[in-house]
Amino acid sequence: MSGVMWHPSLPPTFSRVIDWHPQPIPVIVILAAAGLLVYAFCVWLLHRRGVRWPISRLIWWCSGIVTVILVDGTALNGYGMELFSMHMIQHMILSMLSPILLVLGAPITLMLRVLPAGSGRWNLRRIILAVVHSRPMRVLTNPIVTTALFLMSLYGLYFTPVFDRLMSTMWGHNLMFIHFVAIGMLYFWNIFGVDPSPRTDGKRRLGIDPTVVQVFEVVATVPFHAFFGIVVMMSSTLLTGYYGMAPWGIDPLDDQFVGGGIAWAFTEIPTLIMLGALIIQWQRSDERLSRRIDRQAARDGDAQLQAYNRYLAQLHAADQRSPRRRA
Repeated sequence: MSGVMWHPSLPPTFSRVIDWHPQPIPVIVILAAAGLLVYAFCVWLLHRRGVRWPISRLIWWCSGIVTVILVDGTALNGYGMELFSMHMIQHMILSMLSPILLVLGAPITLMLRVLPAGSGRWNLRRIILAVVHSRPMRVLTNPIVTTALFLMSLYGLYFTPVFDRLMSTMWGHNLMFIHFVAIGMLYFWNIFGVDPSPRTDGKRRLGIDPTVVQVFEVVATVPFHAFFGIVVMMSSTLLTGYYGMAPWGIDPLDDQFVGGGIAWAFTEIPTLIMLGALIIQWQRSDERLSRRIDRQAARDGDAQLQAYNRYLAQLHAADQRSPRRRA
């Protein structure tokens, strides 16, 4: 792969790591830039129609794109070819930070608002909704399936020969990065419920509070990530043959120990972000419900409260007329 991917010749420093990465074909950077342009174009279309799109969602999406470009477009990508610890930084960002930011940007909702709501069979908006609520998507978004896929990105990658094979070619390397982002977005898409999803709609129909399930899913993978980091740190042998050399005099086992610590410690950061975002969503949902109840009370003269008071009065009157009460 040295003939295709750029490898740094100097030991890593902060300034060298954040320098531009002279890779031959910046696949991930091109895809990220395209995603940013398409998103910005959709927001501009809504603005032309006089439809307001929350600035917070635009900031979330742009932040997610920036993190992807920083991981793949800087020399961190090259140093990730030499050091396991650098690669683990890339993995954690692309699988646990970038997807959160991108999902909070609500790209599906943005597309549905931009596309016309026509009645034709091949209307793109109807096709997107049909795919989102299809049976295969319901299976794919099952919490057991998404959690398994998310954890397999750790255990199935580094404890099998798959990692060495992917790292041996430029396209395998890029495919691995795309996999990190895609699986992360699938996992967090259902947790946050910002965009339409079959799981969120199903939980509402069954009367289940989505927030309870979301919080459970947030903390469910934490022990598995911590266990993975501990196993890597305690390992006395190299997990992969790709990092068997010792660049710049850095012992591969010591570097692997650092990588395991990064995997363990990094878990806390996205968890705090997710819990904070879920708390904010819960508060906003409660505020919207309160405003809706107030508007309904203003329209019907608070009929619901009056009916409840009449019900209590009837119970009190029935209690006064009962024989035991008179005795």
